[in-house]
Amino acid sequence: MRRVRAGLRALTWVGSAAATALTAHSLLNARALRTPSLDPPPVAGRVSVLLPVRDEEARVGTCLAALLDQVGVADLEVLVLDDASTDRTAEVVAAVVAADPRVRLLRGDGPPPGWLGKPHACAALAAEATGEVLVFVDADVVLAPHALAAGVDLLRGTGLDLVCPYPRQLAHTWSERLVQPLLQWSWLTTLPLRAAEVSPRPSLSAANGQFLLVDAAVYRRAGGHGAVRAAVLDDVELLRAVKAAGGRGGVADGTELATCRMYESWPALREGYAKSLWSAFGSLPAAAAVAAGLAVVYVLPPLAALGGSRAGAVGYAAAVVGRYAAAERTGGRSLPDALGHPASVALLVGLLADSRRRHRRGGLTWKGRALP
Repeated sequence: MRRVRAGLRALTWVGSAAATALTAHSLLNARALRTPSLDPPPVAGRVSVLLPVRDEEARVGTCLAALLDQVGVADLEVLVLDDASTDRTAEVVAAVVAADPRVRLLRGDGPPPGWLGKPHACAALAAEATGEVLVFVDADVVLAPHALAAGVDLLRGTGLDLVCPYPRQLAHTWSERLVQPLLQWSWLTTLPLRAAEVSPRPSLSAANGQFLLVDAAVYRRAGGHGAVRAAVLDDVELLRAVKAAGGRGGVADGTELATCRMYESWPALREGYAKSLWSAFGSLPAAAAVAAGLAVVYVLPPLAALGGSRAGAVGYAAAVVGRYAAAERTGGRSLPDALGHPASVALLVGLLADSRRRHRRGGLTWKGRALP
């Protein structure tokens, strides 16, 4: 028993030290995070916005209205691919097409063997696009009027080939507030942002397909979505393909450019993470190592603090500061949500285990289609 207690004390010290170091890193990253202009110059050249949709009748209208309200983009085309929706998505889009010649509706009938639905839809859209810059947008994203011009200005002004201005994540229910802020927190805490933009290492890649801008020539040189046709996390894999082709890219601050509410309930959130989280860290041993590391750094110290551990209290405080700073930097809820960071991490570990288990057993689906 003494050895167990001594081991736990040692792990608490290690976890608390790591939490402190990672929070310090996140504070440096917050300063290095690229921020688009709030008053960007007009865009020269054509911009193609590519919107893949499937069963999005409740959201696609709002998304399109925001896209067509953009300023500073004189030559804009919006291509929408309805991927065999079973609701009124196509009818909603068709009504917009009839009122605005900048919008075109394409019809899809599902992916062929070897493809997942979203990469196939994105590839079909890109094949029809004529813009110098391709902008991939999800139907649950609402852009600010200056978003496209600011995104293109960021892409061209930094010399990057792909950039993802990370939308502000809207979170209202308890599960959203616990889990969704971890999206930005994770890469702010762990990824050296500026080094990651130029590094060819696959592990140093963070992207977000909710709002993704890419130079059209570089996209095609990298193989486009055909190079990531079977990828569940197609956005991250597309960035890796761009880097492999000699390009550069990464994430930026999109707090003032876009908002997104991915899930509106615990069942929806659980299903959403189940479909993709299993692939986020590669192999099962790698996923287990990540889960164990998260538990040691962010769950063990606060538990030890409850038992009177000063080291644990320091680790918990460091974690809360990191979560608070990430929320403040990315437009999320800072307090009291940051105080529940250990519960957030514990829930994420649980979602990872659930996703791995369900993937191993087979039968994962998304919007009525089987996943590998």
